[in-house]
Amino acid sequence: MVDQPLGIGKPGFAPDAVWPTVALDHKGEIHMTLSAWDDYPVHQSSEPIRHVATSDRNFYDRYYFNCFPKSAELFMVMGLGQYPNLATQDAFVVVRRGDQHHVVRASRTLGDRSDLSVGPFHLEVLEPLHSLRFSLEEGHGDISFHLIWTGIHPAHEEPRQFVRKFGRPVFDTSRFAQNGRWTGTLTVAGETFEVDSDTWWGMRDRSWGVRPVGEAEPPGIRGEGGQMVGLWNYAPMQFDGYSIHYIVQEEPDGTRTLEEAVRVAHDGSGSVSLGRPEWSHTLAPGTRRTEGVSVLSFPDAPDGPLEVRVHPLLRAYVAIGTGYGVEDDWRHGMYQGELEVQSLTRQMDELEGWAWYSLTETLARFETSTGDEGFGMHETGIWGPFPPLGLHESHDTAGGGEGVA
Repeated sequence: MVDQPLGIGKPGFAPDAVWPTVALDHKGEIHMTLSAWDDYPVHQSSEPIRHVATSDRNFYDRYYFNCFPKSAELFMVMGLGQYPNLATQDAFVVVRRGDQHHVVRASRTLGDRSDLSVGPFHLEVLEPLHSLRFSLEEGHGDISFHLIWTGIHPAHEEPRQFVRKFGRPVFDTSRFAQNGRWTGTLTVAGETFEVDSDTWWGMRDRSWGVRPVGEAEPPGIRGEGGQMVGLWNYAPMQFDGYSIHYIVQEEPDGTRTLEEAVRVAHDGSGSVSLGRPEWSHTLAPGTRRTEGVSVLSFPDAPDGPLEVRVHPLLRAYVAIGTGYGVEDDWRHGMYQGELEVQSLTRQMDELEGWAWYSLTETLARFETSTGDEGFGMHETGIWGPFPPLGLHESHDTAGGGEGVA
């Protein structure tokens, strides 16, 4: 495999092309802003591509992937993001294998936005909306991989997410999602796996817009309430011939700020709304994580009420070490210097407690009331009080006790 210096493979960039990078003058101002993208008709404002149309510090543009064998031996999540108004670009991978939590992460100063590499991480779009290559070179921790992703259905555009607090848009994002398969090789802590499309599945999304990133901002009028409160519940699942994409973002009072339930045909023949989605979760005593079988239901599905039972297989605390906001020293978009590459390994039992207050991603087997079986990811996050699950205070855990803040 020949690595290209630019991330976009299809438009015909020369492999040996050398493009200028963004530089700062003595005042810290960017004085060279043209990049490879500016030679293509993709502009959305009067500015060069390097400058986005909003001055909001929290603007971001990110790739997300997960990867797993149906045997549930491991669960891997990886991503790469750009933060133009923070002048940073970062990437991460986390693997849950046995009782261990492995992470490799990297951050660098943002230059040409078409360069989708961060130190040892390299991402390349082979066929837009269908196929991508993602790799992590050896020698930077317990993980390395050379993988190709191929979608099994057309990319699905999800509803726009918009949340305003005290006059300011906190979330204003667009996203598309896609289920697919992986091929290539993966090495974790000395074990090498041959990844084939029959048994290694996963999903990806592409999102961009405004959401909290970078160094923590002063809370101001928000106080200790944080940027997000309530339940986030997300489940992209794939079955034989179709996928279901499910989203619920619910406030403590039951208000839905985002929801979707749609069945997408793998043959490209279209998608069908399943109506308003409902959920039923049980929390493990003394925690904020789900336990046992969850049920996602679609009472208004066009062919009659439909239920999906979610059987958890392997849990990953994706927020720990990757930048999703639990730790103060490494957040998505946080400036780490010209280039910084780090790795860490933790035991899963070390992460219990504080990990419950952010995202938990669970590799799951999905079983429908019509007899279909599939696999995918069940993602949950509960922030602040959420009375529908018995959480009446910000740090409550199931059963009414107060957990670790």
